[in-house]
Amino acid sequence: MPEERIDPDEPAHLRDAAGSAPPIHRYLPDADLADLVRRHWIPVWSLPAGTSTVQRVLQYPVCLLVIEAEAAMLVGPTTGLGTRELSGSGWAFGTLLQPAAGALLLGGPVSGLVDAARPLAGLAGIDGERLAAGVRAAMAADPGSEAGHRVAAGLVEEQLRALGPVDEEGLLINRIVEHTEGSAEVRRVAQVCEEFAITERSLQRLCARRVGLGPKWLIQRRRLQEAAAMLRNRATAFDLAAVAADLGYADQAHFSRDFHAVTGLTPGRFAAELRD
Repeated sequence: MPEERIDPDEPAHLRDAAGSAPPIHRYLPDADLADLVRRHWIPVWSLPAGTSTVQRVLQYPVCLLVIEAEAAMLVGPTTGLGTRELSGSGWAFGTLLQPAAGALLLGGPVSGLVDAARPLAGLAGIDGERLAAGVRAAMAADPGSEAGHRVAAGLVEEQLRALGPVDEEGLLINRIVEHTEGSAEVRRVAQVCEEFAITERSLQRLCARRVGLGPKWLIQRRRLQEAAAMLRNRATAFDLAAVAADLGYADQAHFSRDFHAVTGLTPGRFAAELRD
């Protein structure tokens, strides 16, 4: 069964223009699945008739296993901003995987799943149809129930265990992504190569196979997630030059271009939306 319930700071979750988001229940996996699963997340929503919310996410460099009432998919890494419009009532059971897991589920490189999704049915590593049916049954009575969440998570974990133990290449890409995401001082691909004693060409190939995107993208995504967190902070939100400098950008204009290219908003507009 999954371990404790958690409520982490989510720099990737940008929320909607009004700053709203549905309740999201999060759980850590069993310890033996740490090389395959980061966490489970279960949004549950019920919106008034005629209203909707568009959730925006700066996706992590991993695949997502997502089961809903009408669909069950393995979702690949998203190069831009992930968006999802919610209306009415509903739920989704999601598992945020480790970088190593995507290729094991696909039976091949993750590069073919970038900005795409594939039905769980027919995946190499799991019985997707049986899994989807079991999760839907666990969630049916009360989508907000912790007991139901834990049953559903247990079913997912039972199937993912068959993918282990994770191969050496998978363990390496887990460490590389963890280092890149967690070390603010990493601003150049050469720093990653030095840390792991790997050539840039080998690193690029490894990232293409296991993540689907290049190491430069990993660094940029972490910086933009950090930027979003700073822009949500009243103490730093409108000092854009200072935010750019803290993130290691040469100037504010370069930072603004990167942020706008991915989110569709200027940093100033993003910060203002949260306070309009």
